[in-house]
Amino acid sequence: MNVIPRPLLIRLSYVIRPVLAFALKGNTYTDPIDGKNFKTFLPYGYGTQRNNVLSPSTLSLERHRLLWLYLQNETDFFSSKKSVLHFAPEQAFYKRFRKMKNLNYTTTDLNSPLADVKADICDLPFRDHEFDVILCNHVLEHIPDDTKAMQELYRVLKPGGMGIFQIPQDLSREATFEDNSITDKKERAKIFGQYDHVRVYGLDYFDKLRSIGFKVDEVDYTATFSEEEITKYCLSKGEIIPVVSK
Repeated sequence: MNVIPRPLLIRLSYVIRPVLAFALKGNTYTDPIDGKNFKTFLPYGYGTQRNNVLSPSTLSLERHRLLWLYLQNETDFFSSKKSVLHFAPEQAFYKRFRKMKNLNYTTTDLNSPLADVKADICDLPFRDHEFDVILCNHVLEHIPDDTKAMQELYRVLKPGGMGIFQIPQDLSREATFEDNSITDKKERAKIFGQYDHVRVYGLDYFDKLRSIGFKVDEVDYTATFSEEEITKYCLSKGEIIPVVSK
């Protein structure tokens, strides 16, 4: 089975998603975002596929389900009034967060049709200390000046606020790797994971966030689940959630 490109996935989801969800109904795996059960999830990946990772109902991947479980179990995100800024909003979350009456929910991106505010993450049109929560997941690896982007995220987060800044990360790598001299798209995809990624983050990612001023909690949330639960929710064991505060 070929990889499903993300733009095509989004366009087709409203048509094929209900059909897939019905066809794959079962009792082996559960998407915690909507609680639906399946006999298998779908394969997904850029270049190299990962089997059994894409939920047929919400189109969530491992990182989305892990984040949902963390927000649901460890925070008051779903119950307290909060102003939320969500960068490049994911399909799995967008409509659900939009409907939540406790959230003053703002989406932003340069290109996404789901963005309320078209904005450059390095030059945000928001006031200082404006948001209680910032979700910025799998964005920073696309940004050449990630230092400036992090400074802007810090500026618009309220004191005492929380941010979650997930990135693709190589936990076996001490230092983040960048090389702008590599221009071939296939070579960049091979080295960086996608041709439009500008770096591979290592363990120093957390210290870079700290250098901006954030307090950083490196949350290995899968460590709180049993092996059976990790399999049931199709999570990526050992994935770190970078939870920041100001």
